[in-house]
Amino acid sequence: MIDRDNKINREVIVLIPAAGKATRIAPLPCSKELYPIGFQSLDGEHGKRPKVACQYLLEKMRSAGITNAYMVLREGKWDIPAYFRDGSLLDMNIAYLMMGLPFGVPYSIDQAHSFLRHATVAFGFPDILFQPDDAFVQLLNHRATSDVDILLGLFPGDLPETMDMVDVEENGRINEIVIKPRHSRLQYTWGIAVWTPAFSEFLHSYLTASVASPAPQPELSVGHVIRVAIRSGLRVEGVPISKEPYLDIGTPEGLAKAIKHFVAVERDESGE
Repeated sequence: MIDRDNKINREVIVLIPAAGKATRIAPLPCSKELYPIGFQSLDGEHGKRPKVACQYLLEKMRSAGITNAYMVLREGKWDIPAYFRDGSLLDMNIAYLMMGLPFGVPYSIDQAHSFLRHATVAFGFPDILFQPDDAFVQLLNHRATSDVDILLGLFPGDLPETMDMVDVEENGRINEIVIKPRHSRLQYTWGIAVWTPAFSEFLHSYLTASVASPAPQPELSVGHVIRVAIRSGLRVEGVPISKEPYLDIGTPEGLAKAIKHFVAVERDESGE
């Protein structure tokens, strides 16, 4: 078990993309990262208070000893820094960066390149809910014993047509990522990651070349860039994190499942 204040993990920095428009579940009364999912108890307060979607991810990162985080926003999503402020709610230090290009998540996270180019990055999507709570502990433990550029946290891929399906060997080596196949024999998708400065530099160089190209720019996913990194010789491994699929609250179906799940949990805890 990794000490939550372990010096090594204080040198890991959280990176969370929060610049999306949530078009799949629009309109919303708030940023989807702040949509209330379940409840939490607050110190010194009676009863429970709503718990927002992104908080589950941040808490899992904090429980692995990571204290510093960057969230990448777009104009108009000011409710996120208004809610999390400096991060003290989670015993973390949170800073915010602005997204300048509308081409997808890889461009969002590359906004942090100047700040993270020499750091190990812990990455997750703020609209994905998953178990277990020690997911990042597992990744960081594996990272400590493996010479790997990118380490992916793997989950059962129950909806391959909406996911990056991962071709992983028994030793954990990932050979290929298949983007949203209609059908797949592959069992796993990925939902979280830890990567070294080698991938941060690869990502930055790849995107810089793409922007300089005169051809129209497609909306890339992180999976697209990781796939190119594999083919370019970076070492990518995967660790099965859970036997349960993750929930993507960025879709109406996923949001409904998440709400039902946490309502059931609350009922069980209250003995109803």
